[in-house]
Amino acid sequence: MEHYFTNNEALKSELRTIDYKYKEHVFNFNSDNGVFSKNKIDFGSRLLVETILERKEWNNKEILDVGCGYGFIGIVLAKVLQCKVTLVDVNKRAVHLTKMNIKENKVDAKVIESNIYENIDNQYDCIITNPPIRAGKKVVLEILLGAEKHLKEEGTLWFVIRKDQGAKSIIKELENNYKINIEKKEKGFYIMSAKKS
Repeated sequence: MEHYFTNNEALKSELRTIDYKYKEHVFNFNSDNGVFSKNKIDFGSRLLVETILERKEWNNKEILDVGCGYGFIGIVLAKVLQCKVTLVDVNKRAVHLTKMNIKENKVDAKVIESNIYENIDNQYDCIITNPPIRAGKKVVLEILLGAEKHLKEEGTLWFVIRKDQGAKSIIKELENNYKINIEKKEKGFYIMSAKKS
């Protein structure tokens, strides 16, 4: 089984398009084999984005989208909130698709190929992720705990995790580093925000 957090140069390309609409904003995303949720917008990602968009204090923020896949989370936030977004992924095909989707949706965003924070030097107002649960708990915690040093002083980490994929144990692991809020629960998905404690 090929995973979306690995690179397989031999994987056959089968481009497809996924549409998404938020209020008056219409998006078209190019997707392909070898990336997460290749045929439709993942429910957890959509819930995360739409929970964030319900808030008003986001404009002009600098945002980092970690494990961006084909760019859904970062691109929607960049367009709707008019904020500066950097997207990162370790998967070369995901990075390529995100570049295409930034152009396609005419947003001000940039994408960096990076294994988690390896190629990231800046600090951000907000780090957002739908972490790759199948990559294992160690990788998930590297993303969530590693966010701390890339957040500005008042910065916030936002993430989505399913209850049955260990939400409660993840919260426990983070409690020493962050003040955590459960912002929304729906269909077994938890939307969490975490501020540096």
